[in-house]
Amino acid sequence: MIEDILLAVAGAAVATVAYVGAAARVVKQYERGVVFRFGRLRGEVRPPGFTMIVPAVDRLHKVNMQIVTMPVPAQEGITRDNVTVRVDAVVYFRVVDAAEALVRVEDYKFAVSQMAQTSLRSIIGKSDLDDLLSNREKLNQGLELMLDSPAIGWGVQIDRVEIKDVSLPETMKRSMARQAEADRERRARLINADAELQASKKLTEAAHQMADAPAALQLRLLQTVMAVAAEKNSTLVLPIPVELLRFLERATPDAAPPRQPAPPPAPLPPIEDLTGPSVDPSP
Repeated sequence: MIEDILLAVAGAAVATVAYVGAAARVVKQYERGVVFRFGRLRGEVRPPGFTMIVPAVDRLHKVNMQIVTMPVPAQEGITRDNVTVRVDAVVYFRVVDAAEALVRVEDYKFAVSQMAQTSLRSIIGKSDLDDLLSNREKLNQGLELMLDSPAIGWGVQIDRVEIKDVSLPETMKRSMARQAEADRERRARLINADAELQASKKLTEAAHQMADAPAALQLRLLQTVMAVAAEKNSTLVLPIPVELLRFLERATPDAAPPRQPAPPPAPLPPIEDLTGPSVDPSP
């Protein structure tokens, strides 16, 4: 009798252990458990930790709640200004409602991927090339709004969308390089012209100052001679004071007046006729 009781107790204990082993589940900290009983969704979502289900009746599905980093394959399209480009991006999203993510959509990751590719092609067609290259923050926000609107109904939240790279044709790259080079050359010429203008103004002011004080010109000349003599060269510099040149200019006699042309010769007087009338010598 006692043996039968012990066997029954042992059998019950084994059955209990087997039941607990079949019903026990562990949900990790970054997961949530969704239970389906006979195919119907149970109302509560199991939190992290140890939980129990009814074996052969309940099915526990674990949903990862971590942020998922999904690369979007490069999409080729034509911008609004008729330039062919290839653009790739990356999407960061996470599940905020585990039950909705399992019930509303078959595969929420595949759905988000396809929606991201479609939205990226749409953004390419609505944007100019300059916006894709320099105004990516605005495009990222627009792409995030396009993805977030349908994803909310799937229990998924889009955290961030980033455009990674924009590939251009080689001809377009060369054209942009020439444009940038021409722009840099234009700025260099403008800066050089502005420097020449400022230098001419300063030289004009210096000329007026030296005209008012002739000694300043002499000091400047001596400084130039010192700068030339400081270098190791074979150049011989002989400064000539400006006053000496002015003195020589004043001392130089005026040039001889131009030679007047000789007057033309006077005309000869007319020759008189001395023969007179003929005389007859006969009486």
